[in-house]
Amino acid sequence: MRKILVVGAGQSGLQLALGLQSHGYEVTLMSNRTADEIRSGRVMSTQCMFHTALQHERDLQLNFWESQAPKIEGLGVSVAAPGSWGEGPAARVIDWVGRLDGYAQSVDQRVKMAGWMETFAQRGGQLVIHGAAVGDLDYFSRTYDLVLVSAGKGELVQMFARDPERSPYSEPQRALAVSYVHGLGPRPEHPDYDAVRCNLVPGVGELFVMPTLTTSGRADILFWEGIPGGPLDVFNGVKDPAEHLSLTLELMERFVPWEYARATKVELTDAGGVLSGRYAPTVRNPIGRLPSGGLVLGVADVVVANDPITGQGSNSASKCAAAYLAAILERGEKEFDEEWMRGAFQRYWETAQHVTKWTNAMLAPPPEHVLNLIGAAGQLPPVADRFANGFDDPADFENFFYEPEKTEAYLGSVTGA
Repeated sequence: MRKILVVGAGQSGLQLALGLQSHGYEVTLMSNRTADEIRSGRVMSTQCMFHTALQHERDLQLNFWESQAPKIEGLGVSVAAPGSWGEGPAARVIDWVGRLDGYAQSVDQRVKMAGWMETFAQRGGQLVIHGAAVGDLDYFSRTYDLVLVSAGKGELVQMFARDPERSPYSEPQRALAVSYVHGLGPRPEHPDYDAVRCNLVPGVGELFVMPTLTTSGRADILFWEGIPGGPLDVFNGVKDPAEHLSLTLELMERFVPWEYARATKVELTDAGGVLSGRYAPTVRNPIGRLPSGGLVLGVADVVVANDPITGQGSNSASKCAAAYLAAILERGEKEFDEEWMRGAFQRYWETAQHVTKWTNAMLAPPPEHVLNLIGAAGQLPPVADRFANGFDDPADFENFFYEPEKTEAYLGSVTGA
């Protein structure tokens, strides 16, 4: 029986640990917190998982909350008229909803990670509650066939060198602020199904609104992404959850009053229902070298950390776990050497490269042909639907998003022009 150590109990680490466990591997999972500490702690992220990532969970029979979580059937985009918030209520110049081919879902990671961790232990997995340092891994690497690092923050990440060719940004491109709330009203234009709303405020940032399942049941996430130094970059140093929510709502009233109109009665789900911070999107070398010469393989956010503007974090984590699981199973009894590690990462990069390219494009001011595309989606439902489904399969954006000629050709094919 092959012995594998997984360090970090997030979406990717747990999905991979449970997947390996189901195939008879002897798996040890290291987490710096217990399931109870995770469940009662602060929210860790926003997350909206689309069809492909949800299917990876179903394939492993880990979709424990599928019947409880809201089924997100659409993805909407609104664009504020540039500068309209300066003199009176902001106006929308674009507003549409595309329908998803397969529904998406959001489950608060406090619920999911705690539940999965308990399942891993119940199924006989060895769970070690301990923060891991490089020295610990040096020791463990001699007793395990493979060490996987999926703890996306802290000292361990420094073992994986930044890949400058694949990391165009060296500074954070957005300041992030998240609030989990109860009491959000329905969208008046489409009250019959759930959708994620992407509100773009040119030159200022973005507000995302998504239904979720949290520790206290159904809720919604209000998520600001502010351009650093701009009017949304005001959450640094705000420690009080009530003040955080109040600030979130003030900014909604100013910049996206159509969303604020349904948020006048919201309250936080719990004192841990807020989060703020920022990080630079970074792709890293997938292999970490330990002081003793042993090698460890980086997983998900450790090796490919994108800004959450395109909602890909948990999706990418799930796809990484699925790619690595397949690579490990195919390896059989052979050694997990450096060449194998590079191949396993390359297998993941086949999908991750499209996420990185698209996310980095969305962080920049949109070129004219992209504005035309987003505008056309308001009149052409097939365009809205295709854009929405790109969140599940970002590779499709190669066909109609990046190059003006392809965008024009695609819009022409839809209108018959």
